Amino acid sequence: MQIAFYLSGLVAILATLRVVTGTHPVHALLYLIVSLIAVAMVFFALGAPFAGALEIIVYAGAIMVLFVFVVMMLNLGESAVEQERAWLQPRAWVGPAILTAVLLIVMVVTLASGDYDGSISGETLTAKMVGMSLFGPYLVIVELAAMLLLAALVAASHLGRSEAHDEADLARERQRELNEQASAAAPRETSIHTREESRDTQEGKA
Repeated sequence: MQIAFYLSGLVAILATLRVVTGTHPVHALLYLIVSLIAVAMVFFALGAPFAGALEIIVYAGAIMVLFVFVVMMLNLGESAVEQERAWLQPRAWVGPAILTAVLLIVMVVTLASGDYDGSISGETLTAKMVGMSLFGPYLVIVELAAMLLLAALVAASHLGRSEAHDEADLARERQRELNEQASAAAPRETSIHTREESRDTQEGKA
């Protein structure tokens, strides 16, 4: 189980790095699904199958699939990829690097101190107990979180559709300008060829 734990942790770290450094939104979401599945495997390796199953069903199986569907529905083109590349400049990594270093130092100091006063209860939580807790005293919070996620998805879909329509209008306008330039250049070339042919004809008669 230790081999499975470390292997799953390594896959989760690598997939998460690809999520952060990726420029294509669909590819980043697919890597995030891989990362969540790897985290679920970590839970299974630690002997928490219920937490691992929830990780796969709720996050990798429901929320992330919904995100992938929304991103593919928005049809983000090359402009989104170029925008991501413009954002991922070297100076953009300064803040995350500092926060990562601080968290790493805190983790190393905590593990090195070895001062663990608390104990973990051996009680097993069932799905019924989790459901009663979520939809019992925390019902209002769960409903508010669901409404917030739904509002965010609707807003993202609306904004994405507006940007897609704007890009399509710009592409049509650019194509129309190119067609007008081509049609304006065609009579000029025809007149030049006509003058050259008439000149050749006059020289032949002479």
